[in-house]
Amino acid sequence: MGSRPPTGATLAAAGEIGQQLATWRKLLGLTAEQVADRAGIARGTLRRLERGDLGVGLGAVLSVAAGLGVLDRIVLATDPYETDLGRARADQALPKRVRR
Repeated sequence: MGSRPPTGATLAAAGEIGQQLATWRKLLGLTAEQVADRAGIARGTLRRLERGDLGVGLGAVLSVAAGLGVLDRIVLATDPYETDLGRARADQALPKRVRR
């Protein structure tokens, strides 16, 4: 099974997240070198992430977010129980596996 090319929305989101992480870095007065060191990644990887490169792994993204002090915001943003739907369905049992 081959992978599908990313949608325009996915590319746009990657670019926006990359720009937002770069903005956090600058607001905190940190250099790319400092953030890359904190995250345990190469400066080139950070540069690619900040440009919205989808080839950067999730681990690197989360490490950079942690290094910038915003990891908790990402975790909270993806918490289904922080949404109206999640709260409304919190008492229902979730399926163990979703089949496609």
